[in-house]
Amino acid sequence: MTFVLPPAPEFGDPLDLEPAPQVLAFLARRRSASALTLAEPAPGEDDLATLLRLASRVPDHGKLAPWRFVVLRGIDKAAFAADLEALALSRGDAKAVAKLGKLKVPPLCVAVISSPKPGEIPEWEQRLSAGAACTTLLYATLAMGYGANWITDWYAYDAEANAILGLSGEEKLAGFILMGTPREAPLERERPQLAALVSRQAAAR
Repeated sequence: MTFVLPPAPEFGDPLDLEPAPQVLAFLARRRSASALTLAEPAPGEDDLATLLRLASRVPDHGKLAPWRFVVLRGIDKAAFAADLEALALSRGDAKAVAKLGKLKVPPLCVAVISSPKPGEIPEWEQRLSAGAACTTLLYATLAMGYGANWITDWYAYDAEANAILGLSGEEKLAGFILMGTPREAPLERERPQLAALVSRQAAAR
């Protein structure tokens, strides 16, 4: 299925805000699918282009685009996973090899790379923008009717694994967004109790 978005607005176009109750309903039931249940079909190239376009609309202080996307599919994804497995085996780390299952099974993966730019915008804000790109990519994939999961695991933080993916300088892996069609419906999980997490700032006296 191909999803057609409205034309991208031009710079400076007025963008009227309208209520979007369907978006609220989606968020109220949003649930990631288990990575190990994801199979074909995954988003095709047209849908993927749409997803990346949406992910690039996240808040971005300074308009720096402090992130980039690496698409892993088919033989390219298999080769990346094989290189990671070889790395883990060279260290005698069977547990690390087993953890690659979440990467190997889904048919499509988009690695979101946090790539901060020098200048006045704090690095922390640029890292947060990369996280927002992960979230939007995850949500948009689910909204298309596919399954998706955001993972990291050891190969997101390992310097040699990062080098295999082509990270350089101050770049960090914000997340692997795994995509496909779930073979089974995800089950609702426990959610946090907001009473313990929300406070009100009292005015100073």
